[in-house]
Amino acid sequence: MPPPGTAGRPDKPGKVANFLRRAELSPDERAALDKGVTVRRGQGYTLRVSTTPAVHRQLLGRCEPLDGTWAIPAQRKARRECENRVNALAADAER
Repeated sequence: MPPPGTAGRPDKPGKVANFLRRAELSPDERAALDKGVTVRRGQGYTLRVSTTPAVHRQLLGRCEPLDGTWAIPAQRKARRECENRVNALAADAER
């Protein structure tokens, strides 16, 4: 079974999804988030988003503030996980 988020659908960690829901997004980014499916994971959740790699990259770019010093460590880690999943998707698309 492939790791979560590597089968053409990088899952967004809950902390990243919450941040993105409050951000100003383009219509295609907002539509992708709205169509996402919430999956419970232990104490938290992930958001399964099915969209193009370009939109995943745009959403990842919107999460840049989560790398800042004001973000709590869990938010920074969630953003790094999201970046790894998007990069894996891009690598799979190049093959």
